[in-house]
Amino acid sequence: MSQPASLSRRMIARAVAVGALTATVAAVAGCSSSDAAAPETTSTAAVAEKGGPLDLASVCPATIVMQQDWQPESEHGAMYNLVGDGYTVDTDKKTVTGPLVVDGTDTGVKIEVRSGGPAVNFQPVPALMYLDPDILIGAVNTDAAIVANADQPTVAVTSQLTYSPQILMWDPASHDGATTIKAAAAGGDPIVTSGDVIPNLLLSQGIITASQIDTSYEGTPQRFVSDPKILQQGFATAEPYIYKNEISQWGKDVGYQLLSELGYSVYPEPLAVRKADVTDQADCLKKLVPIMQQSQIDFLDSPEHGNSVILDLVEQYDTGWTYSEGVAQFSVEQQKKLGLVANDKASGVFGQFDPDRMSSIVSDFAPILVSAGSITQDAASAIDPSELYTNQFIDTSIKMN
Repeated sequence: MSQPASLSRRMIARAVAVGALTATVAAVAGCSSSDAAAPETTSTAAVAEKGGPLDLASVCPATIVMQQDWQPESEHGAMYNLVGDGYTVDTDKKTVTGPLVVDGTDTGVKIEVRSGGPAVNFQPVPALMYLDPDILIGAVNTDAAIVANADQPTVAVTSQLTYSPQILMWDPASHDGATTIKAAAAGGDPIVTSGDVIPNLLLSQGIITASQIDTSYEGTPQRFVSDPKILQQGFATAEPYIYKNEISQWGKDVGYQLLSELGYSVYPEPLAVRKADVTDQADCLKKLVPIMQQSQIDFLDSPEHGNSVILDLVEQYDTGWTYSEGVAQFSVEQQKKLGLVANDKASGVFGQFDPDRMSSIVSDFAPILVSAGSITQDAASAIDPSELYTNQFIDTSIKMN
């Protein structure tokens, strides 16, 4: 079975090839380690009240392992924001381990955040979760959850980003100042992506024609710079800044539109657990999920610590992935400005899943994934949208202002 035909930057080595980019790294209280087991960490944070909502020691694993699907970046800020000072870094395995600290309070357990992408040979997060039972939480796009559901079912327990930051971008000067994908694509120019989900979604809406689909995007800026008539995939939280400020051959604004405005409705990287852990780890999740809800909000309000951890890890991991302080700050600004992180429209609660949205995601994307060969028709027909998520651990009092 093939991997999800997703447009995610995290399934390609986009920035590895953008070799001219330079990461500006903030100094933090971290140290390097390549040991198989991370050494004990020390924390100067206040200890959580025993039995209180931030005391995780009695109900959670001693180390809460979280698996990301790509290398460190500000879209993952909620996880890295919880890594307290005194953390250790395994530069071989591309993991960071430290005290799990919430707003200055040590929860009594550690957090380990594992990098994805090249660090795990681009294996999908559900596969990693079923290979290693130590992983409690994984960042699993809804379309990836659909693909894995038959053999590696995961259940999303809270969203982080509410709407996908994925975009198609173009050169306004080459497309008569177009401000929408429909207008930019009207001339029949190529739609260059790394997968066929989004092109097929746009094709189904009559926005593009089949002849425009080009899935040869390998993650570099060279073609866009040399052929500005194309429309190319990207992220609203990265590429507009990178192309204007860090790619000297371009050095100007790009036009773009969020694909979420055109039906790309999947939840991007919601936090998920193995299906059995909804029951087996219920006591832990009851406390941990509200912490993750609040951490996303806290990160956007005060991103300094989370971003400093992210930038330090990018430097220490030294994978060729380039991520500057400017991009990190831009990501936070865009997440807020574009409403990518928002309360659930149906309930008004941050991090809660909308049952109707989940049902429409399955009905809209399962056929596309079948056509792409990512899942069988039988597997698609067997999916119950309500089994892909749960709101039972959500703290309904947590809302964005």
